[in-house]
Amino acid sequence: MDIKKELKVSAIKNGTVIDHIPSPALFKVISILDLDRTDHQVTFGTNLSSRQLGTKAIIKVTDIFFKDDEIDKIALVAPEAKLNIIKNYQVVEKKVVNVPDQIIGLAKCMNPKCITNNEEMLPKFKVSRKKPVALKCEYCEKITDSQHLEII
Repeated sequence: MDIKKELKVSAIKNGTVIDHIPSPALFKVISILDLDRTDHQVTFGTNLSSRQLGTKAIIKVTDIFFKDDEIDKIALVAPEAKLNIIKNYQVVEKKVVNVPDQIIGLAKCMNPKCITNNEEMLPKFKVSRKKPVALKCEYCEKITDSQHLEII
């Protein structure tokens, strides 16, 4: 006798589901969206099976709907991510992340001698749309790859 066992996460009434996050990027997405500081219910899973990614992570957040610029920031660490907007238990909208051309004040330049690490100024990067995403500092021109990306 084959008994199939599954752990199911309950549906959310209103909120956002972020799917197709590469498993290693889960906590970076949580940090980018400040979900570690919210009072709203956050449910996440990692290392889930995915035909597209091999393994993936997923985040469900109740009663939070992200702005487009917040969604685009996710692309820095999870360019394959997709969002489902849930209202009254139904998916009412689907969004895909877009890699922005430039980011300001979100990440730290990995060059310790960069002016942004030694003076009070916001780091600015041009963003490479190739996968994996890479950031080029507009001040020192050092490339920060996804392995060294530090969210500030």
